[in-house]
Amino acid sequence: MAQQAGKSLRIKSLFDLPREELFISGHGLCAGCTAGTIMRMLTKVAGKDTIIVNATGCVEVATTRYPYSNWLVPWFHSAFENAGASASGIARTIEVLKRKGVIPKDKQAKVVVVAGDGGTVDIGLQSLSGMLERRDPVMYVLYDNEAYMNTGIQRSGATPFHAWTTTTPAGKVWRGEWRTKKDIAMIVAAHRIPYVATANPAYPQDMVNKFARGLEVLDEGPSFIHVLMACTTGWRFDPALGITISRLATETGVFPLYEIDHGNFRVTFPVAKRKPVSEYLKLQGRFAHLTPAEIEEIQKLVNERVAEINKLAGKEVIGPVVK
Repeated sequence: MAQQAGKSLRIKSLFDLPREELFISGHGLCAGCTAGTIMRMLTKVAGKDTIIVNATGCVEVATTRYPYSNWLVPWFHSAFENAGASASGIARTIEVLKRKGVIPKDKQAKVVVVAGDGGTVDIGLQSLSGMLERRDPVMYVLYDNEAYMNTGIQRSGATPFHAWTTTTPAGKVWRGEWRTKKDIAMIVAAHRIPYVATANPAYPQDMVNKFARGLEVLDEGPSFIHVLMACTTGWRFDPALGITISRLATETGVFPLYEIDHGNFRVTFPVAKRKPVSEYLKLQGRFAHLTPAEIEEIQKLVNERVAEINKLAGKEVIGPVVK
């Protein structure tokens, strides 16, 4: 039976998650990288009967160094540009095998894409859009570290305004990235799929519930979870501060947490009083070149985005900046 908006079974506590680990230690992720936390929680929610389709990127190269793997579920490597198409093919193959009796009809077999921002908002956007249009039963998880970190910290469509990368340097002429971050969650929402959400590993309870909801709606169509993933290497911060910086992203309004469940928009972590965006920027070396005027530019952009979010919510759920 199709799930109704707002009627999903929520995970009441992180202690309710299975103790069994399906994403294990020993990976090659950088010290302080939050990807390991995200993948560990994702696999706990999804369970054993899951096929991970992993696009080329940080998570792929760091967790599957031949002949080893950190995944204790079936795992498929796709190229940068075709994770959505690969997942669609796997999902439809499972349906055919069930019709032919090769797989029991009541057997759960969830297909989950794990892809970075480069393979999602840029190179893989056409493949993702096709998957969404076809209403293929796939949950797509974007881990967003806001640049091509795996290949040398080049900018992507998800790189924020004024951020330093190796292809948007900070000097007298260029002042980091001069374009604003692509709003991929809203681009996906325009496809009118059952469920779209943003998530943050600094708020694990919220994140695992969004994973759970994203899996619950797959009998109706695809779901998409946009997870912020702080990158110690590309963002240039102390490895101990990954979760602190992630939390500040939401507390400042840089990365609001919301879900769109069957068209119903809801902010899942209201912020009554926002911290100034400078609190988030000052901990990251990629913003070390900013002048007070440039920080104010970013603050203005965040304020405008917060106003849009509040309008969608129908009330002020993310409040003013309090210094």
